[in-house]
Amino acid sequence: MSTPYQDRPITAPTVYPDNQPLWNAANEGKLLVKHCKACNQPHWYPRPLCPFCGSTDTEFRDAAGTGIIYTLSVTRKAGPIPYAIAYVTLDEGVTMLTNIVDCDLDSVRIGDKVRVVFKPSQGGPAVPMFTPA
Repeated sequence: MSTPYQDRPITAPTVYPDNQPLWNAANEGKLLVKHCKACNQPHWYPRPLCPFCGSTDTEFRDAAGTGIIYTLSVTRKAGPIPYAIAYVTLDEGVTMLTNIVDCDLDSVRIGDKVRVVFKPSQGGPAVPMFTPA
């Protein structure tokens, strides 16, 4: 059985002053990851304090936008449009919760390589999601 991807409405993310650069970059088709300048650890979700050392000396850096699927689930009964929700581990080392899009959802597997794409949200910034590489 094949489950083709279908566009579905995406709720706009909440934009705060500390994550505004992330969403501005997403609107330009770029993915950013927060890094701590004190301990040099990347972290996701972006926040003002480093979750590893507590430093406030953090910055956004460009991400390659590629990674692998850590785990996923295809949801067919949660609504009228099926979708794949997944954790993707980026090449930078962080793991983010996202959707897998623009593919046959039944063909996607754990360990598959993926690349970022940006989908429009309802009245807000573009949202990073992933498609098979």
